[in-house]
Amino acid sequence: MKAGIVGLPNVGKSTLFNCLSNAKAQSANFPFCTIEPNIGVVNVPDPRLEKLESLVNPERVVPATVEIVDIAGLVKGASKGEGLGNQFLANIRETDAILHVLRCFNDDNIIHVDGSINPIRDKETIDIELQLKDLETVEKRLERVKKLAKTGNKEAQAEFDVLDRIKTSLEAAVSVRALSFTEKELEFVKPLQFITIKPVMYVCNVDEESAVDGNEYVELVKEAVKDENAEVLFLAVGTEADINELESFEERKEFLSDIGLEEPGAAKLIRAAYKLLNLQTYFTAGVKEVRAWTINIGDTAPQAAGVIHTDFEKGFIRAEVIKYNDYVTLGSEAKVKEAGKLSVEGKEYIVQDGDMMNFRFNV
Repeated sequence: MKAGIVGLPNVGKSTLFNCLSNAKAQSANFPFCTIEPNIGVVNVPDPRLEKLESLVNPERVVPATVEIVDIAGLVKGASKGEGLGNQFLANIRETDAILHVLRCFNDDNIIHVDGSINPIRDKETIDIELQLKDLETVEKRLERVKKLAKTGNKEAQAEFDVLDRIKTSLEAAVSVRALSFTEKELEFVKPLQFITIKPVMYVCNVDEESAVDGNEYVELVKEAVKDENAEVLFLAVGTEADINELESFEERKEFLSDIGLEEPGAAKLIRAAYKLLNLQTYFTAGVKEVRAWTINIGDTAPQAAGVIHTDFEKGFIRAEVIKYNDYVTLGSEAKVKEAGKLSVEGKEYIVQDGDMMNFRFNV
């Protein structure tokens, strides 16, 4: 599962990517600096892991990770192949969620591809290009389905109705994610891999003075996307880059405190991207290792076991589950068992975020 960072040229995408991944993608003050998509595997900050480490004192700690992709800047006409359009669209289609970076700061030293600062216009520029590409996709499919629907094929008629609704919405500049579908309708929608159905988070890149409370640009973005089923998060990307350059944890903590932040905005963004991808964490804890395992929200106990090893899922017998808060409050697995707080769950159990689990299996 990976989230793609997108936006117009020079809005701070590569600088943000560097902050998130500590991979030094080229970052320069001109368009198309990022051509091949840079990919970073990013640790998900989780205070629960630190607490478990202090209680268990394991030989090693393994955090959950999320994959972030830095994609080339998009310009008007991308849907028709302008700039690096075709490459951009191919790269974004391969991601599972979109982190759409919007420039929400004034700085005469950093050029804007359209000559002025207007995050709503910038958002619409990219939205329109992605919607045009989806429109092309739905029109091609409609042509095929239309012929079948005319013969009286009920399945084709049902598909035609769904696709026609999508086409009408896209023509009105409404992204596919803003529409709701039944389970049956999703069977027609999913295979088409619409770009604008992907979950999106708008990342407002602000100046240092706006790092704590945001600014008027951020408020404009929130208002513009209120009906879109999208997240909005703001952070000062340039400031985050400065924090990253500091050598010691103490220096970084002091810098954050000076500007009024408890933790880097990048940490919040990584956690938000994790949720945007519909991911959650469960833990295993022992003296050898404390580890955060990544699963989809809604996964069952056998599916969670399969993340460790496919044999665990195939031969699943039961799961022993401790709630994180119970473990932390009581201090050890033995004390949790004494207090009767360990539950034994079967194949139907839906894993909850933060569950601590042991699996019994037989292959």
